[in-house]
Order: sequence, then C-alpha cells, then structure tokens
Amino acid sequence: MIREAWRHTAFAKPSFTSQPKGGTTLIRLKTFFQVDWPTKGFQPEEVDQPARSAMLGHAVRIRPTLVGYTYDFGDGTKVGPTKSPGGSYPDGDVTHAYPKKGTYHPTVTTTYGGEFSVDGGDWIPIPDTLDIAGPAGTITVKTSKNRLVAQ
Repeated sequence: MIREAWRHTAFAKPSFTSQPKGGTTLIRLKTFFQVDWPTKGFQPEEVDQPARSAMLGHAVRIRPTLVGYTYDFGDGTKVGPTKSPGGSYPDGDVTHAYPKKGTYHPTVTTTYGGEFSVDGGDWIPIPDTLDIAGPAGTITVKTSKNRLVAQ
C-alpha cells in the first residue's frame, strides 16, 4: 500500500535554465545547465501526507528523495545520473558544447527514491525508484564568423 501511495505522489517536474541566457548559444561554446524546481509538486525532502494516508488506521507520510539527475542535451548526448543540479557560469559543473548548429530540445529527468514514516516514526527507505522527466526546453545553436575590421 505504501509503495502504491508513493508511486501516486505528485512529484515535482524540474526544468532547467541555461547560459548563455535567451536559449541561444554558439557551436563549441560551453553552455551551462542548472535545474529549476517548480512550486507545484513534491521535490526531494518535501513531505507528502497523501489523502489516502490513513492506512489500516495508521498515519503515513511519504518523503521523496533524490537519486540523481540525467541531462539529455537533445543532440544524442547525455550526462548522468548525477546528484549535481548544475549551476551558472563560471562554476556550474553541468555543461555541454554543441558541435553543430541547429535547434535542440534538452530535458532533465529526475530519478526519485523515497522514504515513508508511519505514525511519526523513523523514516524507512522505499525499495523503488521512479524517473520523472521535466519539460523540454529549446536551445538554438548558431555559428559565427570572425572578421578583422580596420578602423
């Protein structure tokens, strides 16, 4: 019953932001990715007490945990699973340099674990994981030409 309640938790579906901002970058330029959590849904460490939590007369709480993120950059390249939420320039550790111009639709998938507590007792791991994909973004990759101009 607990595993079924956990599987029906309204998990948060994180998206990402990228730098350079504006969804446009240049080929071979390091693009930084960072997870953004929505206000809707339960993210890791937030406690859900499902409406159906009175199981056999006991109050059950469910707490999603983070197993990892998998970043799909939309060009066939993936990174993860990793516990890193990424970050912004210059310290972000989830980056990708697109080798070709084009339009790509990257995503981040969160692998959730979980714990449960009965009647306020200790947290007990749930022996299962779920992959929850966030919405796809759009990144346009362009080329540039350098020219010397006399002034």
